[in-house]
Amino acid sequence: QIDQILIHQQIELLEILTGFETNNKYEIKNTLGQRVYFAAEDTDCCTRNCCGPSRPFTLRIIDNLGHEVITLQRPLRCSSCCFPCCLQELEVQAPPGTPVGYVVQNWHACLPKFTIQDERRMDILRIIGPCVVCSCCEDINFEVKSVDETCTVGRISKQWTGFLKEAFTDADNFGITFPMDLDVKMKAVMIGACFLIVSLSFTNT
Repeated sequence: QIDQILIHQQIELLEILTGFETNNKYEIKNTLGQRVYFAAEDTDCCTRNCCGPSRPFTLRIIDNLGHEVITLQRPLRCSSCCFPCCLQELEVQAPPGTPVGYVVQNWHACLPKFTIQDERRMDILRIIGPCVVCSCCEDINFEVKSVDETCTVGRISKQWTGFLKEAFTDADNFGITFPMDLDVKMKAVMIGACFLIVSLSFTNT
């Protein structure tokens, strides 16, 4: 029974000192600031630093008891608008091994657009980002809309964290809002959509 989730990426000292991309780790919190999940990327060093933002990954989301409750699987795909037949896709499993939905990148000449699908590949929601995914001193919002794009039902936001943190790290803060009565499986897929957006738009390497 929640309508908002906060995601805080942890700062990696080794990444700051060496410039090498390390496995990203995140805390997922409720609106009271209480940690409800911990998320960790599971990729090897070569993949992270050679493939950069387009890299494939497995991201495991673990509850406070140490149990893996959601698994995000992202295969190696192209993110260029020149290759509309091989755009990004992410599978959400909850529990691990049981697909509950997908996040599919849609081709568009200038806007970042995604479709949230259920386990049967039926379109449920759309996500539309800004033309320029860059901002200073303010949040960057990706609007979550109905399938026909006429009604806004939620938002994925990259929150401004200050000049120093923005300049020297890619440890960002994100917020996800969705309808309280949204199916819990689709809430899990919304979390997956946030992590796909993070990897595509807000990863330095």
